[in-house]
Amino acid sequence: MAQPPDVPDTISVRMPSRLELLGVLDRVADSVCERMEFDDDARARITMSVIEAGTNAIQHGHRRDATKPVDIEFHVLPDALEIIVHDTGKGFDVGSINGNVTAPDHLLDVRGRGIYIMRECMDTVEYTFSNAGTTCRLVKKRQPQPAHES
Repeated sequence: MAQPPDVPDTISVRMPSRLELLGVLDRVADSVCERMEFDDDARARITMSVIEAGTNAIQHGHRRDATKPVDIEFHVLPDALEIIVHDTGKGFDVGSINGNVTAPDHLLDVRGRGIYIMRECMDTVEYTFSNAGTTCRLVKKRQPQPAHES
């Protein structure tokens, strides 16, 4: 009998669109990172990105309507952590977001810093939009473990 393909562990969080609950999301993200043995720098980058994606879902996707839940999934893969953040908002034009808020002509831009931070901290940041809402997909690859000498 053939072995089934490896199924990633999935940790799911559903939370009301309330900014004060982002601390819970931060702790879950950090615990998953610890379990995956990410170093302190990678853990900080991942948790910051998850908080940014959650903040965007709450503020922009749901306009802080606490009756609308934000769904977050952490997929623990052998070589990476994939995080899916979903809201029911209509989305936005990704092309209209400034790519580099550190450029002199964009230092005072009101919007775009969160996406810039996520792009700098994660290996992949992708958005998809549908009638069901907006999905942000974040991926951070694991660093190869050093080989042990025998």
